[in-house]
Amino acid sequence: MTVHISAPLAAALAAAPADRLVYDLTGIERQYDTLLGELPGVRIRFALKACPVDDVLRCLAARGAGFDAAGPAEIRQALRAGAQAHRIHYGNTVKSDHDIAEAHRLGVRTFATDSVEDVTAIAAHAPGARVFCRLTTSGEGALWGLNRKFGCAPHDAVRVLATARAAGLVPAGLSVHVGSQQMTGEAWQRALDSLAETLVALDGLGIVPDHVNLGGGLPARGYLDRHGNPLDPPLDKMFAVIREGMERLAGLTAAPLDLVLEPGRHLVADHGAVRAHVYRLTERAQPDGTRARWLYLSAGKFNGLYEMDQIRHRLVFPAQADEAGEAYVSAVVAGPTCDSDDAYGGGRHPARVPRAAASGDPVWILSAGAYATSYTTQGFNGIRPLPCVCVRGPEGQH
Repeated sequence: MTVHISAPLAAALAAAPADRLVYDLTGIERQYDTLLGELPGVRIRFALKACPVDDVLRCLAARGAGFDAAGPAEIRQALRAGAQAHRIHYGNTVKSDHDIAEAHRLGVRTFATDSVEDVTAIAAHAPGARVFCRLTTSGEGALWGLNRKFGCAPHDAVRVLATARAAGLVPAGLSVHVGSQQMTGEAWQRALDSLAETLVALDGLGIVPDHVNLGGGLPARGYLDRHGNPLDPPLDKMFAVIREGMERLAGLTAAPLDLVLEPGRHLVADHGAVRAHVYRLTERAQPDGTRARWLYLSAGKFNGLYEMDQIRHRLVFPAQADEAGEAYVSAVVAGPTCDSDDAYGGGRHPARVPRAAASGDPVWILSAGAYATSYTTQGFNGIRPLPCVCVRGPEGQH
């Protein structure tokens, strides 16, 4: 299978003398511009947790992006990256009194919520703030559903925003999240239906939100599933559903209704890659008596590839020129730690790897730009986090 790697990313991976995580800033900027082209007028609030890398945040802020922050530490990082406070919202519905007050002190005036109790705390510690209420979704169609910890039913959202208005807050919006790496257009349609229902109910109380926030969920394109098949999200359909849904929602409100999105992996996943190396290719008997090969790499679940239980990253072995026939064998791919979870697909789904793979050979792990830095441990088994490098290509190069 031919795998596309941008020229600056490939050059940086080839030149790397040791393991590292590499980002192509030019590619991220183009992905951002493409998203704006698909959804004109959308306000982007990059989900900072997906890639808390200063250079990445600076390039997005310079492009006009704001940020979805989950707490004061992320707010401060966004401000340091050049974001203006009015383009940062506190997108976490789980927050302490102290953190609400600190976010307000830092200049943030827009807060996510999903409960009356949280609204009461915001009114006390961020008086006059704007709030948007998160609606629950089923999470169906997503690799990670996000469907229990956050959000409330439409009738509860009406109560939450009515409480906010009574407490002197601005009931500014509604939000949803269809689940991370959403793979269906239908999920967006269901979310938009829920938003429509809630907007109608709010209108009956004279509450007119000024925006809807469709959250994250836009997928990356470069992943494989656990069996090694390419994931092929229908992005064109998703964008069409969102455009049509927003036109419908705009007709339900007495005032203009803005669209906000919180993309994370969609902007960065396919423009980041890990340069790792081979520890060992082994063969041994398994508990069921069969024999299996295992390829151990220097990067795994605890140092950059936390999501390897649900997805498989494409692997490039630059030292192996021959990709045909018996030059490749089937092997379970795993990380370097003494933890049984540190394996692709729980160790049950082998991948195609070079028979001649030897200790020290470089391996490029593609589409690793999302969550690679934020999920990594600080030294499990003494393995340190990967250093991060950001590169750019000449204008027009990709």
